[in-house]
Amino acid sequence: MTRHAGAAPGARPMSGDDFRALYGRLRRARTGGGADGGRRGALRHLTPARVAAAAAEVRLGRTVSLAAPIETRPGPDNQDPAQHRMTGPAPGEAGAEGLHFARDRFAMNVHGDADSHLDALNHVLYDGELHGGVPAGDATAAEVRSLSVDLVREGIVGRGVLLDVPGLRGVPWLEPGEHVTAEDLAAAETAQGVRVGPGDVLLVRVGHRRRRREFGAWDAARGRAGLHPEAMPFLAEREVAVLGGDGNNDTAPSAVADIAFPVHVLAVQAMGVHLMDYLQFEELAAVCAQTGRWSFLCAVAPLRLPGATGSPVNPLAVL
Repeated sequence: MTRHAGAAPGARPMSGDDFRALYGRLRRARTGGGADGGRRGALRHLTPARVAAAAAEVRLGRTVSLAAPIETRPGPDNQDPAQHRMTGPAPGEAGAEGLHFARDRFAMNVHGDADSHLDALNHVLYDGELHGGVPAGDATAAEVRSLSVDLVREGIVGRGVLLDVPGLRGVPWLEPGEHVTAEDLAAAETAQGVRVGPGDVLLVRVGHRRRRREFGAWDAARGRAGLHPEAMPFLAEREVAVLGGDGNNDTAPSAVADIAFPVHVLAVQAMGVHLMDYLQFEELAAVCAQTGRWSFLCAVAPLRLPGATGSPVNPLAVL
């Protein structure tokens, strides 16, 4: 991959008026996706034919996990860690004769800043609405539940594309507060010899996990690299089905005053793009660089949690 050194863009401010204009444009572009107004969101781009075509991406028969290990210890970016405890075997059972079972129990704040997870289309409320204009007032309403993670109960399988923005800039990671622009995404395509297309699962590496591994955890809610809101038309024009990042996908501090998560608003609520936050791309990036191939079969299997706003997830890249 050809490396392009250069200064990383800073926190380019975006006015509230400009954000609302962009929001309106992307929301209007989403309409017309069928009789339900595109209620399935960007998943409509992931057709059976494109799923079948994605199988041709498998050349090596190698699988790579895109999830980080779930963390059960508190940290600067994980004040509410997952809880995991063994509930069996009971005292005396471990060495006893006969059949006994080891058992455990697990609880998790799905939408934290440490663990890999998927955001469903009922996760982001903006101006009192969810994706597709669904009123957000009643979380138990059938329309609201129809946007839950149960929408992807059959899984998400398609062509995955990894764009390595730190690799493009010749750095190991982007620093907290740095933005990924549409120009970065297009330049990464050119440098990597790949093109994002309709129905793709687009994965954008900012190097969050590598920085965290080398320096330790920090308060990612206050500072993290991510996409600039103005990068989202790139996804709309290419008809991307799913967006995943090794950070939160949103930059902190936000480029838009008074809207902490503008990319979440644009992707999930306006465009109907499922998001995957805090994935792990270091092994995948190394394999892609070694083979010179940045596309692969991607399989995502969320838990079946009807009504839930998200799920822990362990996506797989199959090369």
